[in-house]
Amino acid sequence: MKIKHGMILAAGLGKRMQPITLKTPKPLIKIGNKNLLERAIELLINHGIEEIAINVYHLSDQIKNFIIEKKYKVKIIISDEQDILLDTGGGILQATRSFKKPFIVVNPDTLWSSVYTKELKDLEDLYFKEKKPCLLLVNKNLSFDSSFTGDFNLRNGIISRDDSNEFIFTGLQILDQSVFSFKKDKIFSMNNIWDHLIKEENLIGNESEQKFYHLNTKDIYDKISNLKIID
Repeated sequence: MKIKHGMILAAGLGKRMQPITLKTPKPLIKIGNKNLLERAIELLINHGIEEIAINVYHLSDQIKNFIIEKKYKVKIIISDEQDILLDTGGGILQATRSFKKPFIVVNPDTLWSSVYTKELKDLEDLYFKEKKPCLLLVNKNLSFDSSFTGDFNLRNGIISRDDSNEFIFTGLQILDQSVFSFKKDKIFSMNNIWDHLIKEENLIGNESEQKFYHLNTKDIYDKISNLKIID
């Protein structure tokens, strides 16, 4: 089986990336030859995704214009949050309401490249085998940014949160609409969803083996830029 729908989170304000993000939305920040959004879109397209939803808010016209200019050969729908910023969970829920089957969600803050192609395929295989929402995690020792303290633990494929956590969420997950069934709020974080799933032991994951580059702050952006990454 193959997942045909994807969603990219592109509505953040990027406050920790200022002053760059005062004039450029974070998803359009360039690393190497490509911007962050471009990398996320290409990851999905190369996987065979046929329809991509992208939520927008900050400097949204720039993102819309970029998508128009690129003329991607997949259907791209825009979920505009100009009226109200919905946070990560609310943003995903609104953008994917038309997706009746499982979908992939990508946070473009991570530096996605072709090295993640197999790991996305493995995550998809895990989803269809277990029929449970799943996340791609990475050991914090592989993070370029050493400030990350860890989001989760991963034992025998089951995700938990504990007092001390060894794994970071990479920004890649597979969900379906059922994970939102208990939520009545319009604005909410994905942390609410993950905590609910963890309590029921229904959140599973795979471990990434890639060096983890994530644009978290202006300082990290400067350091990654100095690496002169070329795809």
